[in-house]
Amino acid sequence: MAMGLRRFKRRMNVSLSRLIGLGFGAFVALALALVLGLSVMANFKNTFSLLNDKAILITRSMEGQLRSYFDALSLSVVNLKPYFDRGDLGFENIEETSRTLEHIVAANPVLNVLVVSRQGEREFGAYRAADGTIGMFNGEMPEQSKDVVQLPRLTPESGPTWGDLIRNEYGTFANVSVPLVRNGEVYGTLTAAAALESVERAVANLDEGVDMTTFIIADGDRVVMHSDTNLLQTGGKPNGAMPMPRDEFGDPVLAALGKNEDVTLSEFREAARQGIKVSMIDVLDKEFIMIRAVIPGYSTQPWTIGQYIRGTSISREVERLSGSAFVGFFALVIAVLVAVWIGRRVARPLRDLARQSARVGSLALDEVEPLPRSRVAELDQVALAFNAMVEGLKAMNTYVPRSLFTKLMRLGGQGAAEAREAELTILFSDIVGFTALSENMSASETARHLNDHFAILVRAVEEEGGTVDKFIGDGMLAFWGAPDTRADHAAAAIRAARKIACELKIKNDGARATGEPELYVRIGIHTGTAVVGNVGALDRWNYTVVGDTVNTADRLQALGKEFGAGAEAVILVSASTAEQLPDHIAKTPVGAVHLRGKSGSLDVWSIDPEPGIGELEAPVESGSNMRVPAA
Repeated sequence: MAMGLRRFKRRMNVSLSRLIGLGFGAFVALALALVLGLSVMANFKNTFSLLNDKAILITRSMEGQLRSYFDALSLSVVNLKPYFDRGDLGFENIEETSRTLEHIVAANPVLNVLVVSRQGEREFGAYRAADGTIGMFNGEMPEQSKDVVQLPRLTPESGPTWGDLIRNEYGTFANVSVPLVRNGEVYGTLTAAAALESVERAVANLDEGVDMTTFIIADGDRVVMHSDTNLLQTGGKPNGAMPMPRDEFGDPVLAALGKNEDVTLSEFREAARQGIKVSMIDVLDKEFIMIRAVIPGYSTQPWTIGQYIRGTSISREVERLSGSAFVGFFALVIAVLVAVWIGRRVARPLRDLARQSARVGSLALDEVEPLPRSRVAELDQVALAFNAMVEGLKAMNTYVPRSLFTKLMRLGGQGAAEAREAELTILFSDIVGFTALSENMSASETARHLNDHFAILVRAVEEEGGTVDKFIGDGMLAFWGAPDTRADHAAAAIRAARKIACELKIKNDGARATGEPELYVRIGIHTGTAVVGNVGALDRWNYTVVGDTVNTADRLQALGKEFGAGAEAVILVSASTAEQLPDHIAKTPVGAVHLRGKSGSLDVWSIDPEPGIGELEAPVESGSNMRVPAA
């Protein structure tokens, strides 16, 4: 019995190195699995998002081609109708009217036929022949224009009315008619007709290759345009010339509409909200993605426009994602094995590593102590890698503001960085005449002066809770109100501007004593709505602010050269900023100023770089994060 207990205890003993190795390996596995899963999910979502956008873009492009073409046809008869209704044109002067119609057909490349007809009387009008020549007719229509006009039943109140598509040996024609009205009665009809050949070419040009087919179905269920006239994606050719009933045309994909068609794909919800249906069709052991939309037709029935693409175009993307997942899983397994192997050798320095890692996690990089070198090769590599990582993070922190990163992490990381509209206060600063000043400096001197100046700007902005966006030459763009919102963003920007002016004055006093050049600054501040968040593409994202509000702040900064000449600091603010400042902050109106690039004028105010006595004595409201600026 005692021997059995001793064996049980031996089986329960686990070495610390093994425990650390297994724990660390499990942690790495979980982290990599999460990253891999999120990456694959994001890539999958992005793939369908791009396809969703593509479906919307191509469908809207097809619709735009149709509408631009046929609206021009409809507009031609609508614009001519008043001349017939007034009697300027008509059956009373057929020769003059025909000549006018001839000029209109010649001037409008969309038109093929313009015809005026009246019950019981002969037709007359103008036409465009197959060779492009323009002619008139009175009575019998020319051969190439016969059967391109089908008169609908119209009332005096009828608007432009489309008839059925007409097909003859010269092509397929759409036609639109308007009633000619006098004394409240319809006395005739004005009809315009146009061949579909031009719009067919325009829509067919949207076909992006062998994996895509564009089509138009009109007059109920007849194919009137199809981009694959030589070879279908399923093999073979169409059975004849268009228009032709969909079931007889010979395209198995179009024939399967409503039969072998699955429900609309859930990944294309945005397209569905815009009236675009996306579905899957199985034909001949092949999958096709069908994208189509119904628009009010330019005939007696609605039209269906759309395109279908080979399902393998998505399958290839899915296969690529699957390959990435396999590689990622393989890398995960390797990482776990390596983590277990390394974990067995990190028992002793684990405490130091955890402590220093916690400081890295809180971005307290200046407090991180380098890990000591070790005689054990593995531990020595860990120490070198960790120390190199810290140095890399410190270098990265030179380009990514720590305060911005901390705010984004506190507010939710990527979600807080998504581009959105917000009311912000924008601050633009610029050094007066620095270009001319730097001509007499070496490169190192120029960099030193700029770095010292930017240190003043960044310190003032971050002390007042602002975000430094970027440095533009010798200027700086900063803003308040994002990523964390605050009610006093306008006042905070003023406080930062005054701190800049105060520190600049101190620095210039020292420069005068040492004979170094003095720097003068212009500051423009504007409050308004702007877009703030991640802007960029791929791996070049930048948390920034864009919009007219930014441009206005820049214009105010540039306006500073016209006011306060010779002053060390000129602070100009817009009326929208001045309105949000507490009453105790003194403001001097500059007046209504027309800024470059702005259509109207803008009320501008000047802020004294140094607070007055009344401001220093003004009480701070309880619960507010307003602070009295330093003199």
